[in-house]
Amino acid sequence: MTEVYKKSTHTSSYNDVNYIFLHYVLTQIPHGIIGLIIAVIFAAAMSALSGELNSLATATMIDFVRRFRGVGTEEGDMFLSRMFTVVWGGFACLVALQAGKLGSAIEVVNRFGSYFYGSILGVFLLAVLTKRASGTGVTLGLFAGMAIVGIVATTTKIHFLWWNVVGSVAVLVIGYVLSLVFPQKEKTPA
Repeated sequence: MTEVYKKSTHTSSYNDVNYIFLHYVLTQIPHGIIGLIIAVIFAAAMSALSGELNSLATATMIDFVRRFRGVGTEEGDMFLSRMFTVVWGGFACLVALQAGKLGSAIEVVNRFGSYFYGSILGVFLLAVLTKRASGTGVTLGLFAGMAIVGIVATTTKIHFLWWNVVGSVAVLVIGYVLSLVFPQKEKTPA
């Protein structure tokens, strides 16, 4: 296994943790079952990717296109939805190609996710712990929290696992303060 890796990457070092499962499959599992395992992995990946691309295209259509353009013809909306699927698929491929250069898969997922996970937790905490949270304050707090995580990630040496805490606290504090500045408007009965 290590010889194949060294030959294909033209490097002499082999310490990439992304190949642990592959190494186990090739050295410990009988050959007849290896094909079945590979088929299962491909089926699971294709299923997850299909759902992801469909969800992204649908969300783009409903949240952006229909909000700003309105409902079009059924054929036009279907064509546009398919084009969004292609665009999101291309974007996912570009991210995957770049992410492979950044280290182990688990670390890359956590680094990218840390921009959002803590901020989303902060929004949840604002909704659960406070009664004064307003839509405007929470939304501005969410964007501020993600921006602060970006600043922390690029300018400090704080470990990426702490970025979730930073984002959560930032959204909680900034969102609450901005909710006091932009209070929720009272709904008047019709």
